[in-house]
Amino acid sequence: MVFSSVAFLFLFLPIVLMVYYLLKVNFRNVFLMLCSLFFYYWGENYLVWIIITSTFIDYLCGLVISGGFKKGPIEYIAPEKPKTILQKTGLIISIASNLGFLGYFKYCNFFVDTFNSVLVNLGVTNGPFITISAIILPLGISFYSFQSMSYSIDVFNGKVRATRNFLDFACYVTLFPQLVAGPIVRYRDIEDQLRNHEVNIDKFSGGVFRFIMGLSKKVIIANTMAGIADSIFSIPGAELTFTTAWIGIAAYTLQIYFDFSGYSDMAIGLGSMFGFKFLENFNYPYISRSIQDFWRRWHISLSTWWRDYVYIPLGGSKKSPIRVYLNLLIVFFLCGLWHGASWNFVFWGLYQGFFLIIERLGFLKLIKKIPLFVQHAYVLVVTMVGWVFFRADSFSHSGKYVYAMVGLNQPEVANLHPPGEFLDPFSIFIICTAIILSTPIYQKVRDYFFHLSEKFDSSLFKHVFKALEIFGYSYVLVLLLFSVMSISSGTYNPFIYFRF
Repeated sequence: MVFSSVAFLFLFLPIVLMVYYLLKVNFRNVFLMLCSLFFYYWGENYLVWIIITSTFIDYLCGLVISGGFKKGPIEYIAPEKPKTILQKTGLIISIASNLGFLGYFKYCNFFVDTFNSVLVNLGVTNGPFITISAIILPLGISFYSFQSMSYSIDVFNGKVRATRNFLDFACYVTLFPQLVAGPIVRYRDIEDQLRNHEVNIDKFSGGVFRFIMGLSKKVIIANTMAGIADSIFSIPGAELTFTTAWIGIAAYTLQIYFDFSGYSDMAIGLGSMFGFKFLENFNYPYISRSIQDFWRRWHISLSTWWRDYVYIPLGGSKKSPIRVYLNLLIVFFLCGLWHGASWNFVFWGLYQGFFLIIERLGFLKLIKKIPLFVQHAYVLVVTMVGWVFFRADSFSHSGKYVYAMVGLNQPEVANLHPPGEFLDPFSIFIICTAIILSTPIYQKVRDYFFHLSEKFDSSLFKHVFKALEIFGYSYVLVLLLFSVMSISSGTYNPFIYFRF
């Protein structure tokens, strides 16, 4: 079940919200956990056992690490205190079980195919080929594995206390607003909210507004861009022209941002409706001035997870320059592989790591001396070229696509796929709107009017501001109606993170 579906919007969500607020506070977490498991079962059926098993293992490991099976209150583990063999064993079991599930279900087919391909390339015809049935990738496993594993690591490092309340912990892991595609929520950020997540009318209405904005970003913008991007990326590389290639990657650049950030907005909005506050996950990444800046703004919960649980434990930036560069390559190699079991994703990760390294080598100092628009252009070009490898179906297709982007491809038939084949007035309008919304222009205008409303006390200005506020609510309602009509009509509605 996805948020941008009729079943979720008009059946699941209204029923869950109604029952949730009719229940006594003590029963809400249990109800939310059961609803979350049903939400997951709706799409994955019996594969729900994986998330249940992972939750139970990490809950027990947290108790083992913290000594929670003993009587008395559970305390924070002192970071400087030497860990016992039992505590280390608990952490190892947690990490191994999560990575074991992730490795088997997500990468088993990939490693088998790679092994067989290597044998073929070596000229082996009757070698030890491996044949297995295709393994289904459970939805959201990349996210809930990292989320659940972070709890055990934080308990071990003394950043959070383990909990004996299994139902609260299970609610945290399975919470449906962010279960499928994040943001990755850490237990320490939500621990207090699990015990006390009060909701008032402002918090609930703010959540509804945020959800509608996310839904419209996904349905109106991302889906429109997806139609253009998918059409162009399906063209054989030999037929791509310079203009068509750039239109395709521009569309995908907008699609992936509004798909990901739209889902995060919906998750944050839903969390607010149920009394939870999730951290922001995107901060206008396409206005970045460097690749370092881009990764501070893009999918923040994921990039900070890699920083805190992989990069820093490897030594972070405190080691020698060579070791720091190696750490970056390791992190982004794993980050690329995390996104998908494909060499395209691995290359994309190493590509990102390469630019982070050259910026550390002194290129960043040079960038800061050039005009702002050139800094932004540098980030956009690097990012868009990287998205080619993220989106293309194969490494060879990626190469041919980039070849066309730099103007080296000359199709035999001129104007075989002219821009007008993919662009119409509506899509051009959506592209212009998406470009504006990719920047903080709207945010700054809204903040400016809000500042004026507080600065001036004239009745005329208050009436003007009230009229603008009413217009804003009407605009959001129109977005909701348009999104629902689009969903109901069966408009193209892909979801990128289903691949992960």
